[in-house]
Amino acid sequence: MAERIIVVGGGAIGGVAAAQMTNAGHDVTVLDADHRHVTALRDPGLLFEEVDGQVSRRRLQAVSDPGELTGHFDFALLTVKSLALRPAVTPLVEAGLVDTYVALGNGLVHDLVQSLVGRDRLIVGLIEWGATNLGPGHLQQTTDAPTVVGELDGSSTQRLARLQRVLGSIAEAKTTATIASQVWTKLLLNSTFSGLGAAGGCLYRDVVADPVGREVALQLWREGYDTAGALGMTLGEVFATPADQLLTRDATDRAAAEDALDRLMVRAGPTKASMLQDLQRSRPTEVDVINGGVVEAARKIGREAPLNAELTRIIHEIESGAHRAGPEAFRRLARVSGDVGAR
Repeated sequence: MAERIIVVGGGAIGGVAAAQMTNAGHDVTVLDADHRHVTALRDPGLLFEEVDGQVSRRRLQAVSDPGELTGHFDFALLTVKSLALRPAVTPLVEAGLVDTYVALGNGLVHDLVQSLVGRDRLIVGLIEWGATNLGPGHLQQTTDAPTVVGELDGSSTQRLARLQRVLGSIAEAKTTATIASQVWTKLLLNSTFSGLGAAGGCLYRDVVADPVGREVALQLWREGYDTAGALGMTLGEVFATPADQLLTRDATDRAAAEDALDRLMVRAGPTKASMLQDLQRSRPTEVDVINGGVVEAARKIGREAPLNAELTRIIHEIESGAHRAGPEAFRRLARVSGDVGAR
């Protein structure tokens, strides 16, 4: 029997996912606040550019008001940004419309989702493939990579197996018993380089090319890594580079960390942080579940994350117009850490 799915957020990731699942025969409805986009998804339909260059048009079931939804849904795929989650999810929970919610956002967004829906109704996932929003009703899938999902307690459940089959109609889908650790591995990359890229107004590789930015990046990496370790997480590889290889504790491991950082940048260097893209469009960022997520996680276990806290403040100041993104942010962070490069 085909699963009944609601995709909450019909943008780049959500819209592509909805199109692929609909093509596979699932009963899919998109919930999106953008009326123009919803209208286009219905008629003439989503203009969808696939990774291999094929272009097709697919009419989707789509609504902009939760009150328009009918019936019950097996899964809700949550692909909206963190700031939109509460208003999007609360009506679904209050109406009892969904069995299982799947958190697919950035950072520690699953903590917010869990507070809204409860742990028993939550599965956590990571989307590794990419997509671009080209305008209302026009989306492009840019890369083909797996989706990884798991129960927070590491168990293997029937609903997880069902979800894997559903997501397998979009791209390769994997299940894992260590989803929390995998979320933290991705968060380590984002809190370090997306945060610094947004604050510095530059690509990941430009952060590393700046001597102070490079030093601060290694210190941020250590702060995030140690927070994850204190939480019991075992971090894996980031773009085929083991996370622990970028750790600097003293002069003896500095050269190895520098080498690992340069290898990481071969793959990740051209990246423009999604938070930087938000800032350039005068939109609020997801810094509170990325760098702010590290700070809050550390606080809950009696630790501090001062560099992530300062980086969160910097990005909020850029959002408000109080400061501009630029390399001065690196010097400000270096002053927090006491690094000589701040002088």
